Amino acid sequence: MELARPYTAAFVARFVLMLQYRAAAIAGFATQCWWGGIKVMIYAAFYHSSPAAAQSPMSLAQVITYTWLAQGFLALAPWGCDPEIALAVRSGGIAFDRLRPVDTYALWYARAAGWMTSRALPRATLMALLAGVLFPLFGLASWSLRPPASMTAAILFALSITLVVALSSAIVMLLNVSVAATLNDRGVNSILGLFVVVLSGNLIPLPLFPDALQGFLFVQPLAGVVDIPFRIYSGHLAGAMALLGLGLQATWTLVLVIIGRRALQRVFGRVEIQGG
Repeated sequence: MELARPYTAAFVARFVLMLQYRAAAIAGFATQCWWGGIKVMIYAAFYHSSPAAAQSPMSLAQVITYTWLAQGFLALAPWGCDPEIALAVRSGGIAFDRLRPVDTYALWYARAAGWMTSRALPRATLMALLAGVLFPLFGLASWSLRPPASMTAAILFALSITLVVALSSAIVMLLNVSVAATLNDRGVNSILGLFVVVLSGNLIPLPLFPDALQGFLFVQPLAGVVDIPFRIYSGHLAGAMALLGLGLQATWTLVLVIIGRRALQRVFGRVEIQGG
């Protein structure tokens, strides 16, 4: 426990700091409601008008629930590097992290986890209240966020969303390493966003892609950020497949942490701090 104390403190400090930005949370929530509403209307029009919708691998209720969850937990996706690390790289502040008597990778990882979690928690809470509670009260039950498919699904979802934080933090750490190596965060942030929005399931639920792509889409790491946890929640992934999804999330987290740690060691082995 003593060894974990500095990293727990870093997580809590970043989490509490980011919670102070209430206006940003409300603005982000409003934006995500807008886009979520547009997507829900598009899916509803497709399912109600297309004969092919009857053969869809997901029901309309599952797709709508998936959409609201994706919007509520949008901040948990690894859209870019940690802006605090990017600033430290440009200013030379990473020299202070190198002098701290802690593991730099673990310190940055804890900060990234606190940063993403604090941004996602208030928005997800507001989304659950709006789409899950208020929509049914105002006669929009068919477009609402449904509760978990079962108690087992709720428990597995809680475990899966925890693994989302771990996996996304590992991906953000790879971006942080890239920024430390290139001294620029614009390139990696621009490129990764394109892959995240498509391969995670944020744009379109992955089961709605062609059957030939399903195997690849399920096992690639970004599926563990959006697709796997939300399909578990809705009951679309259950039993052995749900456990396999959790295993993929944990495995990719471990693999990416190992890769990121080794890459950071190499970058720090040749980093130079100039000025004074």
